[in-house]
Amino acid sequence: MAKRVLTTESGAPVADNQNSATAGVGGPILLQDQHLLEKLARFNRERIPERVVHARGSGAYGYFEVTDDVTGFTSADFLSSVGKRTETFLRFSTVADSLGGADAVRDPRGFALKFYTDEGNYDLVGNNTPVFFIKDPIKFPDFIHSQKRDPFTGKQEPDNVWDFWAHAPEATHQVTWLMGDRGIPASYRHMNGYGSHTYQWTNAEGEAFFVKYHFKTNQGVRSLSADQAAELVGKDANSHQTDLLQAIERGVNPSWTLHVQVMPAAEAADYRFNPFDLTKVWPHSDYPLQRVGRLVLDRNPDNVFAEVEQAAFSPNNFVPGIGPSPDKMLQGRLFAYADAHRYRLGVNHTHLPVNAPRTAVVDNYGRDGLHATRNGSRHDKNYEPNSYAGPAQTDAALAAPLAIHGWTGTHEAPAHTKDDDFFQAGELFRLMSEDEKGRLVANIAGSLSQVTRDDVIEKNLAHFHAADADYGKRVEEAVRALRED
Repeated sequence: MAKRVLTTESGAPVADNQNSATAGVGGPILLQDQHLLEKLARFNRERIPERVVHARGSGAYGYFEVTDDVTGFTSADFLSSVGKRTETFLRFSTVADSLGGADAVRDPRGFALKFYTDEGNYDLVGNNTPVFFIKDPIKFPDFIHSQKRDPFTGKQEPDNVWDFWAHAPEATHQVTWLMGDRGIPASYRHMNGYGSHTYQWTNAEGEAFFVKYHFKTNQGVRSLSADQAAELVGKDANSHQTDLLQAIERGVNPSWTLHVQVMPAAEAADYRFNPFDLTKVWPHSDYPLQRVGRLVLDRNPDNVFAEVEQAAFSPNNFVPGIGPSPDKMLQGRLFAYADAHRYRLGVNHTHLPVNAPRTAVVDNYGRDGLHATRNGSRHDKNYEPNSYAGPAQTDAALAAPLAIHGWTGTHEAPAHTKDDDFFQAGELFRLMSEDEKGRLVANIAGSLSQVTRDDVIEKNLAHFHAADADYGKRVEEAVRALRED
């Protein structure tokens, strides 16, 4: 076997990788040492900007297999027949902390899934909770600022966290999820994933449906208490990454069963609450879960930076038969996710192997920019329409059109008959066992009691009282007891 030769970036062989070139023995380093300068300059540029949110992540490849016929709801090709398999890449993540943060913390988990379909990549960007803290994207930067490190103290501050929630009553439902037993998953394998947003499916006849995605873990849901999580972080801050990596390496391939809730589009306008409100779930009694298929992870990435950190997901990556809904948070993310990747990775981030389609042919008029690899030949034009047989539009919409009416302006979301910010949080609390309620209250009180302003505490207590009288009473008493100690 031929010996491999170390080279510079331009391919020239490296004579000495142990000693810099100097002006004589013991003399100063020479500027002409191209290998040294290239090596140091490249080292200075190894890191790219980390994600503002979902920075700490793990990922794996796998496949999705259709197990049930859903062609009555969508014409998406990758869902077109029972038994059909599509390659996937799934990235898990925490939300609030930085790239160096610990895995076993109380935080929502990202569940971002890329389907490499024959019709192009379809990205489904969700979390391990079916709801979120806010329902309008204009509040998102402020929300994230309140949850991340304070500009002065350099750490997460309960004052900031709870002050924002005090002014966002719609967050009460998600706060109840976050502070409950599922707030710290035992591993990425032992948690559910949700599309969270409402999406549109369109069948071959043009009929439109609104859907919500539910990926139910086949390993069973397992979570950690606050004490268990603190102990685990001390032993292995990368606990979830370790677990996922080792499980797949052992051949213990994690899997999830995908179900959807399906709402005929005509029913959305008169549903008892806004079906496009990200802070609410659709009760299963109204729209039961319908099984679609199975997601399996069976291959670890070879390089975490190239395939996990450079993985780019955008909810705007749809395929025929699937499209957006009027969900305002989804609408904001249709722009923001792709724009974040253009900033972090460059305008040609879709050329990177982890982001490039596997079987679909990419053929468009995008040219130039940093790291361009698909600029065409002398025969390809960079404008359209043209007379040179360049790619042309299909005139076939990916999804059904959405009806709109009214005046432009900054409007609050339309009120449905039973819309409010607290009812579903109360329903979730009342579903819990007494032990679960006790742990929920202890988790909330442990954090809320650290807030220094009484008015912020009172505003948050009012939200829990509004959700359920017993819920509010228990939290109030627990907070008072901790503050009196």
